[in-house]
Amino acid sequence: MALNARTMPDEELFYGHKACPGCGASLAVRAALKVLGPNAVAALPAGCMSAVGFNFPQLAFGNNAMITPFASTAAVLSGIEAGLRSQGIKPDGCTVVGFAGDGGTADIGLQALSGAIDRNDDILYICYDNEAYMNTGIQKSGLTPYGASTTTTPAGPAHPGSFTQKKQLFQIVAAHGIPYAATASVGYMADFLKKLERARDMSGTRFIHVMAPCPVGWGFPSADTVDVAKEIVDTGLWFLAEYEGPGVCGKPGGKFRLTRNPKSFAPIEPYLRRQKRYSADADTDLELIEAARDAQWEHMREAWV
Repeated sequence: MALNARTMPDEELFYGHKACPGCGASLAVRAALKVLGPNAVAALPAGCMSAVGFNFPQLAFGNNAMITPFASTAAVLSGIEAGLRSQGIKPDGCTVVGFAGDGGTADIGLQALSGAIDRNDDILYICYDNEAYMNTGIQKSGLTPYGASTTTTPAGPAHPGSFTQKKQLFQIVAAHGIPYAATASVGYMADFLKKLERARDMSGTRFIHVMAPCPVGWGFPSADTVDVAKEIVDTGLWFLAEYEGPGVCGKPGGKFRLTRNPKSFAPIEPYLRRQKRYSADADTDLELIEAARDAQWEHMREAWV
């Protein structure tokens, strides 16, 4: 039976951590490990989840887990999987999984992830996206959206904040012909769990890009995390989709599919204004954000299933 918010296992494999109240990334890791189970072996680079999950003498992981160099998450995953396989000790239900932030994935760790996909190593890579380098001071990453204020792209009268659009990481990964890739959000947990289950039961390199809002970096009350994570999907500023590589779907070039395709979107201004990182944006900036959203959705609806 497919898991949902009411049928998830009671066993906790990520607890006692030191994450901020309302941390979206901790929700993503907690849910993922519930699906993957106690035999999962995790690797995490420098980032929020390693900073809050490995506090000597307390380890927040109930399964085997280790910290990797910042740029090397996927390479370390490949090594773990190869070592377990070569020794013949890889247990049933053992998923080798990486948890890395947006900067550690889309920027610093992209070369290692690309190499793992090229080799089709039997690993699952999960990017928890809070849209900035939150662990080191809320600096802009390649996944920071246009108009968001960060400590390295502060918003002001002459500058909207981040001046670049969010890097299309999901499409970049899919362009490798990866067996399976998906996007998700902690605001739509049933969808996330379904994609985790699917990735768990496949072989080869799998990738899930999950939106995980950060109350501190985004500037909203910590009790609102799930609501914000839902609203970013409802406004169309984040999308839920899957990609199946040629070896899975049997079609040349692979297949994209929107797993949620709303007929209309919630207005973006209330969503943006509830976050301090957008509080300085002018109406023209909001228009640019909305126009970029509409252009992306037009392309997805035309080119994807």
